[in-house]
Amino acid sequence: MTDARVHSTRNELLFVVTGLGRGGTERHLLQVLPQLRAAGFDPLVYSLTGRGAIGPELEAAGIEVRCGPLAETQGLLRPLRLAAAFAGLCWLLIRRRPALLHCFLPAAYILGGTASLLLGPRLRVMSRRSLNAYQAHARGAGWLERRLHRHMAAVLGNSRAVVAQLLQEGVAPEKLALIYNGIELPRPVTAADRVAVRTRLGVTADALVLILIANLIPYKGHRDLLEALGQIKAKLPAGWRLLLAGRDDGIGEELKRQADGLGLSEHLIWLGERTDVAQLIAASDMGLLCSHEEGFSNAILECMAAALPMVVTDVGGNAEAVVEGTTGWVVPPRAPERLARAILALAGDPAQRLAFGEAGKARVMAEFSRQAMVRDYLRLYTALLAGRPPPIEPDTHRVGVAEDGA
Repeated sequence: MTDARVHSTRNELLFVVTGLGRGGTERHLLQVLPQLRAAGFDPLVYSLTGRGAIGPELEAAGIEVRCGPLAETQGLLRPLRLAAAFAGLCWLLIRRRPALLHCFLPAAYILGGTASLLLGPRLRVMSRRSLNAYQAHARGAGWLERRLHRHMAAVLGNSRAVVAQLLQEGVAPEKLALIYNGIELPRPVTAADRVAVRTRLGVTADALVLILIANLIPYKGHRDLLEALGQIKAKLPAGWRLLLAGRDDGIGEELKRQADGLGLSEHLIWLGERTDVAQLIAASDMGLLCSHEEGFSNAILECMAAALPMVVTDVGGNAEAVVEGTTGWVVPPRAPERLARAILALAGDPAQRLAFGEAGKARVMAEFSRQAMVRDYLRLYTALLAGRPPPIEPDTHRVGVAEDGA
């Protein structure tokens, strides 16, 4: 593609999301949408459940954000708020008539896809950013999504594992595309920066620091990690610490009780939802992700970009990012004993941590940069708006092989 800018007069893209809290999907949009705007598109975000933490950041970057009429109203039942959000979205579609609608996350897909079938636009895109285990707990979600799939111009996954599930759900291969998450490499960190962050956290300069960036949700595997650390706590270097960064979605007190029972409390630092994740990563020595299910984790990429060796579970796209024995260790999910062995092996081998970390950083630069991710979105939208099929390489489903105009 020789020129990323778009010359159509109808470049408004409507992005429908469930909410704008500080999660992986929302941070993903914060990286992508300003770049689309710079390339000549006009992104508009509609959030079903309010502006959250990311909404103001999107607006500061020049992205228009709209919300459901009762999104910020407290005390209303969720079905009433979603009904109002659906009505607000229908009105927005009538007034704005965007060129393309792109839905992220299940509730946004079901409401946004349905509204677009009634009112347009003709070009519809859906992004699935997790495995479909949620369908087992949401009555009718899978049935509705399968029927919406056939009306999409493109259906996107962010890992091969997600793409494989979408194929099983009946998405036509010529509409199915893989766009990996991408991140911007962090600025170089000095030894003084690292010490300053550790000092604020009350951690000594020579302590071994592990970090897990994940909201406190059962499927993120915090219980497994605590059990694993309980098995090896006496074998880890004296003064070791685990940083736990993420919003408490209801299991925080239970996890703290578990940590107390295992004798881990003095080693754990519960940080809650943070805006300084990059600094926390820079102060760490090893990145962890212990999920039972996953799409493709930005947190893994952020840790690898900062040259952290990784220990992750083999779910979703984790093993597509972390190369076993090259950038870290990949262990089965729900297996605390295997998790413990992998953590202990890296904890006792600084040279291996350094080698894995440098290989991980190089992998992010080569495969998972923000520039590559934005390029793929630009090629996808440009092709669809020009009336062409998604530019997808048939063997891998990856976007970006076919050049614009091909």
